[in-house]
Amino acid sequence: MTRMRSMARLGASALAACVLTASPSAADPVAEFYRGKTLSMVVATSPGGDYDARGRLLARHMGRHLPGQPAIIVRNMPGAVGLQAANWLATQAPRDGTVLHMIMQNMSAHQALGGHGVEFDTRRFFWIGNTTDSPNVINSWHTTGIRTIEEVKTRELIVGAPGTATASVYYPKVMNALVGTKFKIVSGYPGGNDVNLAMERGEVGGRGANSWASWKSTRPQWIAENKIHILVQIGLKRHPELADVPLLTELATNEEDRQVLAFISADTGITRAVVTTPEVPPERVAALRRAFDATMKDPEFLAEAERAKMDISPTIGEEVQRVAASIVDTPSAVLARAKAILEAPIR
Repeated sequence: MTRMRSMARLGASALAACVLTASPSAADPVAEFYRGKTLSMVVATSPGGDYDARGRLLARHMGRHLPGQPAIIVRNMPGAVGLQAANWLATQAPRDGTVLHMIMQNMSAHQALGGHGVEFDTRRFFWIGNTTDSPNVINSWHTTGIRTIEEVKTRELIVGAPGTATASVYYPKVMNALVGTKFKIVSGYPGGNDVNLAMERGEVGGRGANSWASWKSTRPQWIAENKIHILVQIGLKRHPELADVPLLTELATNEEDRQVLAFISADTGITRAVVTTPEVPPERVAALRRAFDATMKDPEFLAEAERAKMDISPTIGEEVQRVAASIVDTPSAVLARAKAILEAPIR
């Protein structure tokens, strides 16, 4: 009898050991799915800018916070200033949680305005998180002598813009219409770096838009040497480092104008965000969001971001999802007025 009890105890112990040592993937289907896979981080710009730098930084660190610890590689997909990558994500990319995308911030507004070439609905993307809530800014180049937005109401300032339906075009156009500025917009540059080179060559006297975080990470010497002057910031609140620079919405003189300027400013809440495709299983979306959140607190990630002078002020995916939806769902009267202004010929 004693021998039988001992054997029973041994059998129970062996069974427990099997349970404890079973493959983690048996208990975690997300880890089972991701283990051994290589994910893509699609960046809608050519290498070298802020979107690219953030995508590569995330790719180096986020994988180890995902169950199964997959590798993540960066894939640059420039074209139509963000449209090509967003359309590919919506229509061709695998819908299984293996593709991430550093989406261009104006895609939701472009969709809301009925922009040409849109094959996506940003409300159907799953928003994983936003790396910074840094405002966008319009700047002048030091050789112009223009240092404040009030001066642009009396003097023409030529600003360069990537593409033709981007924030770099939208901001100065709406300000000319509602604020009384005298921006002259030169559009069609392939990317932001090309506009920067144009400023250095004297072809243009400023840039129609760039993220403040991007200026700090890609051209910190220009800030330190006062080669650029920030004229206005586009965001939901004044950035502490730009406390004396007015918000775009503060320049409105009536409520109707303020609503249009608020719509134009809203996508700063998704300024450097990561999305994945529609139809990804909810447990993988949750895993991607929590991996993003963990990465934003990862000491190694933060140390590398600090060395690159890259601003990290994250927003969780659930909140970013709400912001993206609110942009597309802007009241039709506000959209109609904004569209009329933005579709007017560039002066």
